[in-house]
Amino acid sequence: MTKHWSLVCSNCSAESDAEGLPTVCPDCGMPWLVRYDTKPKPGVKDLMLERPFNMWRYREWMPISEGEEPVTLGEGCTPLLPLPNLGRELGMERLWIKDESTNPTGSFKARGMSAAVTLSKAGNAQAFTVPTAGNAGVAMSAYAGCAGIPINVWAPKTTPPRILEQMQMFGANLRTLDGHIGDCGKAARAYADEHGAFDVSTLREPYRIEGKKTLGLEIAEQMGWKMPDAIIYPTGGGTGLIGMWIAFRDLIEAGWVSGKAPRLYTVQSTGCAPVVKAFEEGSEKTEVWQDPWTVAFGLRVPGPLGGFIVLRAIRETGGSAEAVSDETLEADAHRIAKLEGVDACPEGGATLAALEKLLAKGEISRDESVVLFNTGAGWLYRS
Repeated sequence: MTKHWSLVCSNCSAESDAEGLPTVCPDCGMPWLVRYDTKPKPGVKDLMLERPFNMWRYREWMPISEGEEPVTLGEGCTPLLPLPNLGRELGMERLWIKDESTNPTGSFKARGMSAAVTLSKAGNAQAFTVPTAGNAGVAMSAYAGCAGIPINVWAPKTTPPRILEQMQMFGANLRTLDGHIGDCGKAARAYADEHGAFDVSTLREPYRIEGKKTLGLEIAEQMGWKMPDAIIYPTGGGTGLIGMWIAFRDLIEAGWVSGKAPRLYTVQSTGCAPVVKAFEEGSEKTEVWQDPWTVAFGLRVPGPLGGFIVLRAIRETGGSAEAVSDETLEADAHRIAKLEGVDACPEGGATLAALEKLLAKGEISRDESVVLFNTGAGWLYRS
């Protein structure tokens, strides 16, 4: 079946077709990005309204051929909720949170894994392996099970017990080890090399970004095909932020929206902040963070492969990067829950903590429209 997309390297601009099971650019080892032959016309909006309410309603924006069926559990189309109580506290009238906890498996990871498993199954993957800080392993276990493909998941022993239980419930062969997700990544790649399993690590295959891209498409649609002034996003591997950056750029080029893309702000924990450090130092790439630790396990990514793309995205849009303490992000997760009824994960709390810092610095104005992100369900972190 003819594909309407190809691949281009995010670093050296090498090009490739999209056949089989692409991993990273063979020339430089950096991530592939998907490039489409054409951009969808605005009239496609009418077609979307007739489709099921999940992320695959945006199929013209995604790597799926006509007539193909995705591996889906109904992911996407999560609520964009106003935050009136927090808004009053902060003096803001246009403050929202994108609540990804309502996804299947309880986090935004469902989007990327639906896309990755769909394309990997089409590419004839016989087995999967993936390292995880938590939620990615849960999502990948569920979608691999749905596709009928076995999966080995590598997770730190410090991962919340409930998250580990979820992976096993969905049928994963779970391996835990001492260390962080970087150590798990090495183990997963070694397993893939030895056993022929397909490694679905962050940005080591090109399609998780395409699933996460729907975050930006949804925000634009939910705001009446307009865009907010700023988005604050908790960043570990950075796939979601990169996906939104691509989505907003493509929407503008296709004429679906007008105006500028939102300023993208990344937030990390002070215990693991490689992107923040690189941004503050004016560097174009991240360095591995030594001795990473944070209770926000999704932010505990010491050496993100796509760190240089995250830096490119926040600089191009006029955003910045902030680090917040674990104490503050936990307190703000509870604050979101108490004041707005959203069971925010620690990473979600980090976005509120970053907003207050950005307001104090004058980088965000109180009269601007701002979207925070809750990337997962808080209950998954509680034993």
